[in-house]
Amino acid sequence: MSDELNDNLIEDKLDQLRCHFTWKLHIEDSELHDLENRVLDQIEYLDNNFNVGIHNLLAYVKHLNGQNKEALESLKEAEDLMQAGHIPQSDAIKLVTWGNYAWLYYHMGRLADTQIYLDKVENTCKKFAGPSCYTMECPEMDCKEGWALLKCGGKNYERAKACFEKALEVDPENPEFSTGYAIAVYRLDGLNTTSRFRKAFCVQPLKRAIRLNPEDAYIKCLLALKLQNIGQEAEGEKYIEEALAKMTSQVYVFRYVAMFYRKKGFIDKALQLLEMALRATPSSALLHHQIGLCYRSQVYKISKATNWQPRGRDRENIDRITKLAISHFEFAVEQKPTFEMAYMHLADMYSVAGNSRKAEDAYQKVFCMKSLEEEKMQEIYFQQGRFQEFQKKSEVDAIIYYLKAIKIEKPSSVRDRSISSLEKVVLRKLQRNAEDMESLSILGFTYKLKGEMNKALEYYERALRLAAE
Repeated sequence: MSDELNDNLIEDKLDQLRCHFTWKLHIEDSELHDLENRVLDQIEYLDNNFNVGIHNLLAYVKHLNGQNKEALESLKEAEDLMQAGHIPQSDAIKLVTWGNYAWLYYHMGRLADTQIYLDKVENTCKKFAGPSCYTMECPEMDCKEGWALLKCGGKNYERAKACFEKALEVDPENPEFSTGYAIAVYRLDGLNTTSRFRKAFCVQPLKRAIRLNPEDAYIKCLLALKLQNIGQEAEGEKYIEEALAKMTSQVYVFRYVAMFYRKKGFIDKALQLLEMALRATPSSALLHHQIGLCYRSQVYKISKATNWQPRGRDRENIDRITKLAISHFEFAVEQKPTFEMAYMHLADMYSVAGNSRKAEDAYQKVFCMKSLEEEKMQEIYFQQGRFQEFQKKSEVDAIIYYLKAIKIEKPSSVRDRSISSLEKVVLRKLQRNAEDMESLSILGFTYKLKGEMNKALEYYERALRLAAE
């Protein structure tokens, strides 16, 4: 058999495997560094039963970084964990690991080793009499794929949710499947700002996951944050207290407990927890972003208390805290260059510091990002409009960005705020010039969006009369 024919046969077998190389994980090159850091942190600090899967993901990330020898070492660690036998490993995770070995050896040109692991996969799959000698269809395999997708960022969450749903159809009382599904729905709720009802959708899946796995402190933190988000903070705090009582996974627990207390207004307590977590995982973009948000809250608290005109000691405190916020936001975007919300908050703090040029640069970096969700673009356009209105003092450019936010027609609080801000800007313009035809038309447009049709017609007609004259 010719080498070319043999190579094609091996490729055909490899494509049938279910593993990280075939799951089409959507990972931007600029996200690899942060993803690797998060995986390493999870291996060291998060107590769970999924470490074999995490070592497999680390191997895949190492491969994407061109570090195939290091990737093999990660797979060896996964294999050692399976053979140690502390936790019984399913056939699914063995097939994932062997599939990754086969793909990795193939990319390294070691076809004999590739065939060894293909044979391992084939011998296991034969036991299940599936449609393919190299594929096993089972809920455990769907679950493994779901966890891999879930770890790789927002563009993979819908597919992760579908994987866990498929697994739950077969085994609805499985704690791991239920936990994965609840996390996927929670994260999708966080990305989706179009409906207040949609935001609460993950509460029941989270409660179900806790019922099936009552020792999972991480899930309790997520439920607490969601309950706080929908106005049930007192109930949420009970879950926070339960999570803090657990000694396992504290580094991860602290970061989410800190989010809860920051939103509650207990900034000092949140900072204390975040600093403790940061000592364990100093490269975490999420932690640096959360610390920056705490300092940002302090800046606005002082500004509001001084009627936005701080002087003396207050001015000094704002300048000092703003610098701290900037340093943490800068670190966050350095670690994760696709962290759009960290860029937005960084731009905001640059504006407070009076550095309009850096603020504009930060906004432009976000605008250059690919494949941003519409909800994120709404937020970005709105914040850019605020920046143009209050920092650059450009009403014309502010109007442009508010209109861009509004033209993304998905209902959200950000869209409502954009309509309100647009209305205020054009009313100010009309106070200076009551015959500004463009402002009259835009004001009519805002009333139309608000459903006030009589007012909308009034301003449209005034604009038309001016145009006719």
